[in-house]
Amino acid sequence: MNKVLVSDLLSQRGLDVLIESGDFEVDVILNLTDKELLSRIGDYNALLIRSATRVTAEVINAAKQLKVIGRAGVGVDNIDVQAATRKGILVVNTPTGNTIAAAEHTFAMLLALARNIVPAGISLKNRAWKRNEFIGVELYGKVFGTVGLGRIGQEVARRAQAFKMQVIAYDPYISSSAAEEIGIRLVARETLFQESDYISVHTHLNAETYHSIGEAEFTLMKPTCRLINCARGGIIDENALYYALKKGQLAGAALDVFENEPAIGTPLLGLDNLLAIPHLGASTTEAQEHVAVEVAQQVMNALRGKPVANAVNQPKIDSRMLDILGPYLELAEKIGSFHAQIVEGQFSAIKIHYSGTLFQKEDITPITVALQKGLLTPVLTNVNYVNAPFLIKRRGILVTETKSDSEANFANSIAITVTTDKGNTVIEGTAFGRKDIRIVRINQHHMNAKPTGSILLIYNRDQPGMIGLIGTILGDRGINIADMTVGRSRIGELAVTLINVDSPVPRGVLQAIAAEKKIDFVKQVFLSEHG
Repeated sequence: MNKVLVSDLLSQRGLDVLIESGDFEVDVILNLTDKELLSRIGDYNALLIRSATRVTAEVINAAKQLKVIGRAGVGVDNIDVQAATRKGILVVNTPTGNTIAAAEHTFAMLLALARNIVPAGISLKNRAWKRNEFIGVELYGKVFGTVGLGRIGQEVARRAQAFKMQVIAYDPYISSSAAEEIGIRLVARETLFQESDYISVHTHLNAETYHSIGEAEFTLMKPTCRLINCARGGIIDENALYYALKKGQLAGAALDVFENEPAIGTPLLGLDNLLAIPHLGASTTEAQEHVAVEVAQQVMNALRGKPVANAVNQPKIDSRMLDILGPYLELAEKIGSFHAQIVEGQFSAIKIHYSGTLFQKEDITPITVALQKGLLTPVLTNVNYVNAPFLIKRRGILVTETKSDSEANFANSIAITVTTDKGNTVIEGTAFGRKDIRIVRINQHHMNAKPTGSILLIYNRDQPGMIGLIGTILGDRGINIADMTVGRSRIGELAVTLINVDSPVPRGVLQAIAAEKKIDFVKQVFLSEHG
């Protein structure tokens, strides 16, 4: 009989799924310290957690019989997924269990903001009858803009459509045809901020989206616009939002999430045109039951050797194939992530060209899947090796593969072309060894760059002094250069510079580089330090 340890509070309905099957011995032991978990984990085949339990590499190494870790929720930041993968332990989560709760909560916030529900209710409870002070606005015929059109974004959009709102969206990772099928018009990011009467955020937090809605975006918005964020704290620059609300640059905002929680000290709470809620997006009885039942079912399937729907880490690849293809799995995922962070326009197609004898005889499917996961990871919270191809297909993005024998430059390489409505972008990479992967070409520019950590991508005029100019700007701001490579096709024309830096470059420094006359384009890319 398989033994299951439940170390965080889960709905009883989820526990009953395991208990009533008769195949599992379930121990519910809450509030374990790190040391206590370490001493107990060796006896169990499965571990069920929420966000409180920390599953470190040390815990995983002590787990002699562990086969699966189940997370009742989306985020797996409290699990060392790489350590679990190395040991062959499956990690599963429940990305869909709170979709309806989050969508309904978002729309509840929108309605409350539009009709002044909260301040009007507080006023009446204070024995004041001030109808004229709480005149609201209607949703009918207004423009609803969603930043992100994933699972929750689409559910919120459907509710906006039910209110006869005009729905527009910014999401470069879905094709125009796929959006049109659900009655949504895709627009440029700036257009969304300019045209929307209501804006709802549905993207996840990463280095690219951190403070991505700030002073510049508030300047674009209508003074009658209302902003809602039930996604992740930190996407909105709260300091910039405070001044925008205070100056009347937008009519109001509703926040369920904050950069620092509990957010009891934020000055935003003192504004009359802010609706603030203490992170209740997934806090419904149904959602808590759904995630508990879903994670229990997945753990049950995993222990019984059946397929699971939401494996966070890579499905098992035999050791021989992993030894041969491992570097290219990492390379493909990183090139996908690189593309996602630099390419502009609406994605429509991905072409993967495999060059070399290695790819003629080996199954390249895992590499293609790794690419798709890497492409979606910067914009989705629940993408994994199992669902990445499905998500790409659902978004109307066509994936094709071609192969050829070894070309002149490298024994084996992968060239990935992403097509958008703005054109094609090619990134090629190769592996010189198990731990030495490189980006060797961006479009026609050849180079030799390590795809790791914080990277600056700069298009500049190929003229003397450019490296010194960029180095001085970074050095004056205390940013250390770890590595640098320059690619050019012809002397004196456009060159591409990739700079690995030891720390993320603040937005103000990027703006200083972009302001130089000889700089055409600058973008910061964040790639994982490891595979």
